[in-house]
Amino acid sequence: MTKSNKGLPGLRGTDHIGFTVPDLKQAVDFFVDVLGCEPFYQLGPFKSEDEFMYNQLNVHPRSVMKRLQFLRCANGSNFEIFEYDSPDQNWSQPKNSDIGGHHLAFYVDDLDEALIYLRSRDVKILGEPVASKNASEGQRWIYFLSPWGMQLELVSYPDGKAYEKETDRRLWHPAHSQDTQEEK
Repeated sequence: MTKSNKGLPGLRGTDHIGFTVPDLKQAVDFFVDVLGCEPFYQLGPFKSEDEFMYNQLNVHPRSVMKRLQFLRCANGSNFEIFEYDSPDQNWSQPKNSDIGGHHLAFYVDDLDEALIYLRSRDVKILGEPVASKNASEGQRWIYFLSPWGMQLELVSYPDGKAYEKETDRRLWHPAHSQDTQEEK
């Protein structure tokens, strides 16, 4: 491992991505039954009568984290999915253009095959597949929505991206990681 004098000491990578959903069971069912993620452990509820929730999590002090669930989606970062009840809770899904807007992207080997599958499961697809240009040329992508309206994306670039011709550095790619599901 190369030691760097820049950035966070000991940084190895992204451990998990956390997001809040309106109904944990619905979210887990979607990620497991439709997308094929693997469920792990569940915790909760968590609440506090003091300022713990505010001081530690930056949420309303009377917020209740009803439950949380860890998932693994093939070869990538883990998900920590939360269901909260909070006096000041915002129930609107942010758009990509909103501050704090986000989406989760899933790499697939065959975008067209994955899209046919999602349509067969009545998943809302946004638009048609897009072929990227410039540094991302070689990549195709399309957005879709979870049942609660969260923005998700399918992405595929089986022959790589154009930027790879100009450098020996590479973005992390789930198909090139040493820890693949096939090795297990």
